[in-house]
Amino acid sequence: MPDKTQMERLEAKVVNSAKTTRQPLYAPRKKIFPKRASGSFRRFKWLVMAITLGIYYLTPWLRWNRGPFAPDQAVLIDLANRRFYFFFVEIWPQEFYYVAGLLVMAGIGLFLITSTVGRAWCGYICPQTVWVDLFVVVERAIEGDRNARIKLDAGPWTVRKLVLRLAKHAIWLVIAAATGGAWILYFADAPTLISEVFTGTTAPVAYVTIAVLTTTTYTFGGLMREQVCTYMCPWPRIQAVMLDENSLTVTYNDWRGEPRSRHAKKAHAAGQRVGDCIDCNACVAVCPMGIDIREGQQLECITCALCIDACDRVMDKLGKERGLISYATLFDYNANMTLATSGGSSSINPSLVRTAVGTFCDQVVYFHIRKIFRPRTYVYMGLWSLIGLGLLYSLLTRDRLELNVLHDRNPQFVTLSDGSIRNGYTVKLLNMIPEPRTIIVAMQGLQGAEMSVVGSDLPPDRFFGIAVEPDRLKMLKVFVRQPAGEVRHPAQTFKFRVEDKANFESDEYTATFNAPEIAR
Repeated sequence: MPDKTQMERLEAKVVNSAKTTRQPLYAPRKKIFPKRASGSFRRFKWLVMAITLGIYYLTPWLRWNRGPFAPDQAVLIDLANRRFYFFFVEIWPQEFYYVAGLLVMAGIGLFLITSTVGRAWCGYICPQTVWVDLFVVVERAIEGDRNARIKLDAGPWTVRKLVLRLAKHAIWLVIAAATGGAWILYFADAPTLISEVFTGTTAPVAYVTIAVLTTTTYTFGGLMREQVCTYMCPWPRIQAVMLDENSLTVTYNDWRGEPRSRHAKKAHAAGQRVGDCIDCNACVAVCPMGIDIREGQQLECITCALCIDACDRVMDKLGKERGLISYATLFDYNANMTLATSGGSSSINPSLVRTAVGTFCDQVVYFHIRKIFRPRTYVYMGLWSLIGLGLLYSLLTRDRLELNVLHDRNPQFVTLSDGSIRNGYTVKLLNMIPEPRTIIVAMQGLQGAEMSVVGSDLPPDRFFGIAVEPDRLKMLKVFVRQPAGEVRHPAQTFKFRVEDKANFESDEYTATFNAPEIAR
């Protein structure tokens, strides 16, 4: 009867080894040919990749009806008019604090994710990971799986190899160009801009942007791959300080896997200790970073969990429990290691974690979701929620009508022929909705004073109505005149008040009316 524990051993070499104490600063890249993995984590990565790429490429084409006076692109960064549109939200330059708040939320969210589930951002959602995954899919579809790609790369240049390489790089360049092209669509009307790009009538900056992003996407996603994560990205070094013993990380459970043996039955018969790991190198073969997770936690590990899928398949074939490689916390790992080593007094003995019938004993510790909820988790969640609720409240209650008034500096006042005093003001009315509306401008206080608008046929009065175009700033030159007998002080305060009765919005500004001392 064949030994069920004997399986094909993959000749997978570790590229980034934890045993290397000092990485050279300048070294040629060693190519990594990850084997295709299958399992729950791989399926989850497919789903995330489809969603993220779909959002990136398709969002500029979504429409959102804002009326006849505003663009109908759902997500648009309108640099020409200094607007940011996101579905029903319109952000003006002076409201950039909303963007700043979202960036702060993103940072706190990243801290929260890292402190709870480790480098899940790196393994699943990071653009570098997503695009590398996409490029590897193309490579595998054209050149074959791991062994075929290794053989092709090591072989001499033939017509077949040349055709395959040209096809692969051509598709990579198309994907990279589509990535750069999709980016510029966020800054102008997508259907119009894409037509101008292909007809050669768009602005040169659009072509420059596409060229730069095409080059970087092709280089980072196709040529450099894991080197971006290892050498260029600072996050692997930053995230280390955010992890603690209750953070989830991809872990090789050597407390049940060691000692390794490719011939477990023979080792058992000889009375030797044997762990669950059969040293098949399946975990190394599927790793896109070229590491061996059995060497422990490493800077290069992005916790994509493909090694978990590979190992689980091997365990299924061997009839053993899954989880030799799993998401685990350091607290659980240490507890099980203590059990397997008799409190640290001996080397690993897998029999100490199993019962006589071969099942795991009751003392083995497993992960529970409640372990990630700890004080720091609640702090991150609280800060994130507080900022989010604050931004949401501000967004829902903000006024879309703003008033700003500038007093003339020179002269600050003019004495007219009848002795009355006149001050000049620049009144700025900001209509922040994509609809025209009539604004009532009134003054409060300053007894006996009247306003007049330069360039308008409106008679002097204490209020007047003015039409303001949608999403526009209206600037008015306004003179305020007060009879000499009403002047009570050389510097009197009063208010300009604007109101849109149709939309129940108003704003006011406290201004100063200056007069000479002799006018009192």
